[in-house]
Amino acid sequence: MEDLAPRPGDLEPIETASRDEIAALQLERMKWSLRHAYDNSPFYRARFEAAGVHPDDLTTLADLAKFPFTTKTDLRDTYPFGMFAVPREKLCRIHASSGTTGKPTVVGYTAKDIDTWADLVARSIRASGGRRGDIVHVAYGYGLFTGGLGAHYGAERLGCTVVPISGGMTERQVTLMADFKPRIIMVTPSYMLSILDEFRRQGIDPRESSLAVGIFGAEPWTNAMRQEIETAFDMHAVDIYGLSEVMGPGVANECVESKDGLHIWEDHFYPEIINPETGEVLPDGEIGELVFTTLTKEGLPIIRYRTRDLTRLLPGTARSMRRMEKITGRSDDMIILRGVNVFPTQIEEQILKCRALAPHFQIELSREGRMDMMTVHVECLEGPAERCSGAGRELAHHIKSVVGVSTRISICDPGTLARSEGKAKRVIDNRPRG
Repeated sequence: MEDLAPRPGDLEPIETASRDEIAALQLERMKWSLRHAYDNSPFYRARFEAAGVHPDDLTTLADLAKFPFTTKTDLRDTYPFGMFAVPREKLCRIHASSGTTGKPTVVGYTAKDIDTWADLVARSIRASGGRRGDIVHVAYGYGLFTGGLGAHYGAERLGCTVVPISGGMTERQVTLMADFKPRIIMVTPSYMLSILDEFRRQGIDPRESSLAVGIFGAEPWTNAMRQEIETAFDMHAVDIYGLSEVMGPGVANECVESKDGLHIWEDHFYPEIINPETGEVLPDGEIGELVFTTLTKEGLPIIRYRTRDLTRLLPGTARSMRRMEKITGRSDDMIILRGVNVFPTQIEEQILKCRALAPHFQIELSREGRMDMMTVHVECLEGPAERCSGAGRELAHHIKSVVGVSTRISICDPGTLARSEGKAKRVIDNRPRG
């Protein structure tokens, strides 16, 4: 893999500013954001007044802890436009979640918000090793999902050539990569595995592809998955983080020269880590739930948004801004199985230890009598499945030893598990409700 460390003059001054300079800018912008939300969003005015706080109560960054949290439920309860802080006609774009678990969450952007978003995704691509003139293959979904258009505008802002293929049509994706020779791909890590399968199906060596950088986000993935992809393609695999409620992709990004966690673009987003049970703010270095306050957003300012993502804050390394550890789980996708907390990424890590197994899997939860059961459906790397019974026993042993639960292993033939063209659906919960 080539050395993609930034060259002199590549970085913006804020990326190497002192912590005091960053904190002073954050305080100035946080005061503006709280005042903007209070003055222009009836939702936030009512929420602040109910909590007995006022924007003038913020005199230090630590004072943010006095203000109430915002949750995904708040966006659903105010559907569609009840949380906006500008008149609807001043919005130039609306995005929304799929709404598969309830009403969609709707977010809106002013022209300035879109401009800021493009700048930050451009910063993220540059941190990943991208440069002006690169061809960027964008295989995130376009439409109401923020991934495709967020990546697209950021790549154009950096001065790249964009191939806006979106998700799906995997055979065509590989054909166009061979023809157009992109240097960068932006896609979910689970769909990158499907692209890898297609390379192999077509008899193309992925290590001979033009790809030098993969920028992967929209779902948790492990360092073991990073190694799998980097080895298969001989390229850098870098993590990007974002969520539509806060902006979209580009809230934080790994730096390709360190790959030691995601640097948060703290000039636009203020992070906190809280105890997910009590809401107490935790010191840097402790694991808890990630909370964000936007510092510059006009259309939909977000104050203390509970992301449900579990991580911790660490000092900056390649940049002055703080890092967050790779997201390896969410408080709302945690499986509690017979009293043990289990995350899908823990299962993925154990699968990747088994050489005979492919990294395509799905977890099925069921109940037999009073006992909850977990079955891991996983594909063998080379069929038929009957040949991989030893790998199934190996995987069950790894999961029991490392995760601490007994589980059934169902070995499937190659290509039989459903492939995701967006975010992977890892858990099927068939346990009876109530």
